[in-house]
Amino acid sequence: MSSQVTPQHAEELSTGARQLGVELSEVQHAQLLAYLALLIKWNKAYNLTAVRNPDEMVSRHLLDSLSVMPFIHSERWLDVGSGGGMPGIPLAILHPDKHVTVLDSNGKKTRFLTQVKLELKLDNLTVIHKRVEEFQPELPFTGIVSRAFSSMENFTNWTRHLGDAQTQWLAMKGLHPADELVALPADFRVDSEQALTVPGCQGQRHLLILRRTA
Repeated sequence: MSSQVTPQHAEELSTGARQLGVELSEVQHAQLLAYLALLIKWNKAYNLTAVRNPDEMVSRHLLDSLSVMPFIHSERWLDVGSGGGMPGIPLAILHPDKHVTVLDSNGKKTRFLTQVKLELKLDNLTVIHKRVEEFQPELPFTGIVSRAFSSMENFTNWTRHLGDAQTQWLAMKGLHPADELVALPADFRVDSEQALTVPGCQGQRHLLILRRTA
């Protein structure tokens, strides 16, 4: 365990995952902590996340990412505007059977994500350094997720070409984005809304699951 990742972090991760109903194997627990260690180390030079305090990272990054795992069902996922890799890296760790692509337009961030892929041996992870509007995958994704990436209007407009009528769009938000929903493009509808409780996080968290109607 890295000197910056403490036994308290390990315990907080185990307890929080249990509260979320997410089962972690020993290997997954170790991988998530190894990811946290890399995040702490690289954040000093690369400014990957605004959360500077390692003691806040378990709840605000790892557990926040794990909170959406019960809604991850399909096989091919895109984490758009992945930044430091949330929720894409935890998704790839928890679902080695699913294929996960993390996309970011910032080269420093994709270099970090590539390092995580190599060090954690995440064979099911693909890292793409591109603007989302320019990305043209061979197949539509079955799930597209974003965490604090942009407004829902931009999220859906910029990723429309990456999915189809079978795709689920998952928007991870803080406060319920009622004002953003008003501006949702006409060919998208809200499939379901979930209020999430993330252990250790004070603020509200919401997950909106969208589908394309056209």
